[in-house]
Amino acid sequence: MILCDIGNTTYHFKTNKKTFKISIKESLKDLPSYKNETIYFVSVNKKATKKFLVKYPKATNIEKLINFNTAYEGMGIDRQVVCYYIDDGIIVDLGSAITVDIMKKGKHKGGFIIPGIEAYKSIYPNISKKLSFDFEKNTNLDKIPLTTNDAINYAIFSAITLPIIKEYEKYKTKIYFTGGDKDLLQNYFGKIPVKYKKNMIFNSMKKIIKESKKGK
Repeated sequence: MILCDIGNTTYHFKTNKKTFKISIKESLKDLPSYKNETIYFVSVNKKATKKFLVKYPKATNIEKLINFNTAYEGMGIDRQVVCYYIDDGIIVDLGSAITVDIMKKGKHKGGFIIPGIEAYKSIYPNISKKLSFDFEKNTNLDKIPLTTNDAINYAIFSAITLPIIKEYEKYKTKIYFTGGDKDLLQNYFGKIPVKYKKNMIFNSMKKIIKESKKGK
């Protein structure tokens, strides 16, 4: 079985042996045909999907198989798929945008979207050249900054972590990080239970496929 997560910038493949990414700008002609494999995909990119289906016309869209319980309007299929894997927890997907979703007893309670780290990195220099800065992963949020460089890093990590911590304090449930850099945010949550699941979307796709075959 071959799985593919088609995003805004990459095709992310999971084969039987490995995972790999290629840019959506690249040609797919050099990829294997996978003629003897069943192919499933999830996509948020219509243009990239068309190119993918030219290469793999028999591939199945996971969107046709998932039955996701939410009142959230316009929720992206990638978020639905990731959330489907967790019955109880706060799911933080570290992509170009950081999505935060709350699952309670298998039901989606809601969620929000925060700019990703790369987006934040570009915001400040665009405001003023004087706000160009060196990005630092390990920023002390317990100490008020006394330099512009520290002030910007402090603001970035506060803006990302504090809303997530607020939801934890409300729901008292485990936080799951997926995608991106696993060490990027974990150090900012102290004793709050945090778990990193790198390929949660692929694990969830497998769960959806398995349940669809059972008729759930």
